[in-house]
Amino acid sequence: MKPLNRRAVLAGLASGMVAMTAAHAQSWPQRPVTIVVPQAAGSSPDILCRMVAERLARSLGQQFVVENKPGAANVVGTQAVVRAAPDGYTLLFTTSAGLVTNPFTFKKLSYDPLRDLSAIAFVARSNQVIVVTPSVKANSLAELIALEKTKPGSLSIAVDGPRNLSGILGQAINKAAGTRFVLVPYNTISSAVQDTVTGRTEAAILSVSVAEAHIEEKTLRAIAAAGTRRIASMPDLPAIAEILPGADLQAWFMLMGPAGLPAAIAESLAKAVSQAAADPELPQAAAKLGFEIEGDRVTTPASAAAFLQKEYDSAGKLIATLGIEPQ
Repeated sequence: MKPLNRRAVLAGLASGMVAMTAAHAQSWPQRPVTIVVPQAAGSSPDILCRMVAERLARSLGQQFVVENKPGAANVVGTQAVVRAAPDGYTLLFTTSAGLVTNPFTFKKLSYDPLRDLSAIAFVARSNQVIVVTPSVKANSLAELIALEKTKPGSLSIAVDGPRNLSGILGQAINKAAGTRFVLVPYNTISSAVQDTVTGRTEAAILSVSVAEAHIEEKTLRAIAAAGTRRIASMPDLPAIAEILPGADLQAWFMLMGPAGLPAAIAESLAKAVSQAAADPELPQAAAKLGFEIEGDRVTTPASAAAFLQKEYDSAGKLIATLGIEPQ
């Protein structure tokens, strides 16, 4: 009998592993799937994830359990998924902050989102608006910019911190418009809202879910939508990108898995997310939380990965341009 050489043995082992992986992917899911959310239970992202998880369960015939792991600006929950086995039973539902801004604002981040995670599907964008207190004589972002330039440094914008999304967006507005808005960081959204309603700060960058009631009650006035697209529920409100191209940082949510997630599992999940997005009830319910389900972005793992890479590069360039140093 002719002895097997080392190359033949390795080739046989490799083909066997591929066959086992393919078989596993075809039989998945055989038990409940955990989706880790790096935000607190009861938060808007948590509620959105639970609505998506319910629809994934219907499509894939298995329970999807949401597990909250908040802490350290999304790092705790993300790290848990990075360390999980890539078998399709531990997934991540996370925001753009954990994927494309943390890598440039943390000096020592324990994961690389492009290397340590697998993109599955884009799910939704989180709509944010710039609002002003009623006494401010500006009905648009252009008018607010013009007003600030009459007395530079005299107007303030409430944000959630210099390295968080609204803080970075505020700095981007100053850079693009040549303004000197004073960016006031707040530890809690409620304090930011209260101070803007009472006029202690002239403006704020808030999620639609937080701002909407105040806009309806006319205690705050919306003057622009964050990002490149207008908000479906506020079609007459211009997007920042229409006025200041480049100052359009947007919050969004993606479904991710650990690096090495089998392609067949990722494809099955992406298809199920697309089916969820096509359910009219989901976009309607998401809109009440300030989210917008965008079916044109919910496609395949490959397009999700391309989107993530583009957003990662764009955020890195913007943060570098603004001179924000990682901490």
